[in-house]
Amino acid sequence: MTDPIVMTPVARVVGGRTEPTDDYWGGTHSIIRIDPDAYTQAAVAGLDEFSHLEVVFFFHLTDQTDLNPGARRPRENPDWPEVGIFGHRNMRRQNWIGVSRCRLLSIDGLDLHVEDLDAVDGTPILDIKPWFAEMGPRGETHQPPWVSEMLGDYFAPAVNEQPQF
Repeated sequence: MTDPIVMTPVARVVGGRTEPTDDYWGGTHSIIRIDPDAYTQAAVAGLDEFSHLEVVFFFHLTDQTDLNPGARRPRENPDWPEVGIFGHRNMRRQNWIGVSRCRLLSIDGLDLHVEDLDAVDGTPILDIKPWFAEMGPRGETHQPPWVSEMLGDYFAPAVNEQPQF
């Protein structure tokens, strides 16, 4: 498991938020600009039929010395339990990869206009997939109560947030 994997970004985030924050991503508008040197318009054929995208990205602004593979309290909150690196979704991960689901608003050439993408301006995008409802969870889902408490404002609208393109 120690062989490195090399990845090349397929796109970058343009506009939207410039600083990563813990909450208030709701209503954030940005563009996923697909690399025109690597892709043609054919790469997005049929994508406009989908309402949502699943986006895989690289946490490029994270301090990569701040990796703790053990347990820590989410957001350092003493009221929440210590959970291991695979028990939460923060940016401090071995490979610094994030996954986000966002609404596809429109397509202009190789620019995908999206809403609620929780990645900041300049973020390298590793992959873009349309959201298939059939690929979502099957059966009943559950999670500990601290997750809902922690993420209650995650997609709440930011005060005075204006789209930046």
